[in-house]
Amino acid sequence: MLEFLNHKNVLFITTKNLDYIRNSQELKMIRTQAESCTIMGSYQKSYVKRLLAVYGKLLFTKAGSYDLIFVGFAPQLIVPFFRRLRKRTLAVDFFISMYDTLVWDRGKFKDRSLPARFVKWLDRKTLSLADEIISDTNAHGAYFAEELGAAAGKLHTLYLEADASIYYPREQKKEGRRDHQFVVLYFGSVLPLQGVPVILEAMERLRMREDIFFYMVGPLGEQVKKPDTSQVMYIPWLSQEELAEKIAEADLCLAGHFHGSIGKARRTIPGKAYIYRAMGKPMILGENAANRELYQEDGRTYFVEMGNSEALAEKISALAEEWKRQRNGVSG
Repeated sequence: MLEFLNHKNVLFITTKNLDYIRNSQELKMIRTQAESCTIMGSYQKSYVKRLLAVYGKLLFTKAGSYDLIFVGFAPQLIVPFFRRLRKRTLAVDFFISMYDTLVWDRGKFKDRSLPARFVKWLDRKTLSLADEIISDTNAHGAYFAEELGAAAGKLHTLYLEADASIYYPREQKKEGRRDHQFVVLYFGSVLPLQGVPVILEAMERLRMREDIFFYMVGPLGEQVKKPDTSQVMYIPWLSQEELAEKIAEADLCLAGHFHGSIGKARRTIPGKAYIYRAMGKPMILGENAANRELYQEDGRTYFVEMGNSEALAEKISALAEEWKRQRNGVSG
């Protein structure tokens, strides 16, 4: 809950698709706490078209008719360019730093280059203009304060939530011979911070284990070196409903993040962790401060050193052995 929303007339602005999980979470919260909520967004499939549509609407928006302006995904593309928004209390969901993402996470720009300086300026300008700043973890908020000058007194942490209408515990139904295998699942969009190569290397280490089977859901592409084993099924894409059914098959899920050197991987809790927990699935997380904000070793949540494929393989192997002992009714 965010107290600054209480009893306010709120204008919610987003350039992300309206059914995006963070938008859904924030709109639910605003509707619960605020007096009223007006949504400004677009149903265009193209992000550029959505952005331009929102720009067009903002030109004719009277910000003074609202108590609070809440700018969701990527406020850096809105706040610095529309001075009228500053006439009222301004809250931003600083879900990502453009500087951190484009320079250190995805390596699109070199640090200190002109584009890097520009996106860092966008970050700092947005944070300086906001009255309330929302981050997804305490660790991320601390980074925004230390690196980008966010005022600590303005920071609020709002953890992600899984969509409970899609992701909930259900009966495990394995396919065919996989009923006798320990099934491990990973899904993701293959962003660098997720550390997919670490997962693939761990799978390679376990390639001779016919009792362990992997589902890899996501657009890996042909350039990725895949392990030499038949004990894996690659699935490029699934709808959320189909993904939930596939997760239900798994005995263990991989959450991450597993990249060992990208700082952002240590400051964020992977969205898939919330999904796995909502479905009651055991999961492996990367050992970092952000994950420790919400999760501890509890018999269903496990941690491994980030960037260490050997440690990941050893943990998967140990959990597979424990699964077999329980299946066979053997204790300890």
